[in-house]
Amino acid sequence: MPSLAAPTRLVRGSRWLVAAVLACVGSTSLAIEEPEYHVVGSSAVYEIREYSPTIVAETTVAGEANDAGNAGFRILAAYIFGQNEAKASIEMTAPVAESPVKIAMTAPVAQSPQEGGYSIRFTMPRQWTLETLPKPLDARVVLRALPARRVAVIRYSGFWSESRYDENLQRLKSALSEAGLHWQGEPVWARYDPPWIPWFFRRNEIWLELRAD
Repeated sequence: MPSLAAPTRLVRGSRWLVAAVLACVGSTSLAIEEPEYHVVGSSAVYEIREYSPTIVAETTVAGEANDAGNAGFRILAAYIFGQNEAKASIEMTAPVAESPVKIAMTAPVAQSPQEGGYSIRFTMPRQWTLETLPKPLDARVVLRALPARRVAVIRYSGFWSESRYDENLQRLKSALSEAGLHWQGEPVWARYDPPWIPWFFRRNEIWLELRAD
């Protein structure tokens, strides 16, 4: 099994470079929290991660992958930046407190094909639970709990393109088949960076949930 130390150093270095680029364009913040996971295996093509249970905000949007992803992002971003019942409650009971309740942005934004479109998902920060998260005002936003799971992940850079997605998904599937590993469900495309990040710094991943057998 290859050492994981070198990839870890590479990721940290890339984040410093991304931070420098954002500083140049005037950005004030980065999404730094990611879902909690442990790396339990790797190959030259993929990494196997065990993810802890997480809470997500999710919406399903019809259309092509890129358009659906952008539309779903806007819907979910509106929820975490104040379109929730906590905002209405604050305005009615404490007019002095004019700021709505906001939920921190996290990474990645996850997208997977569903019947009739694509499911777009934001992972909620770890301090929130289903009981404490404010209820969305937009009925298209659904809050739900994801159980612990083991996923195989392939990582690549660049802008979205269907051909690059398909190429990397096939690489991942082929490598898993050669290793005798089986997956279930639809693939998830995970993106970590805002639109202004240069293509060569962008972190894209494709996840396949592994079966227990």
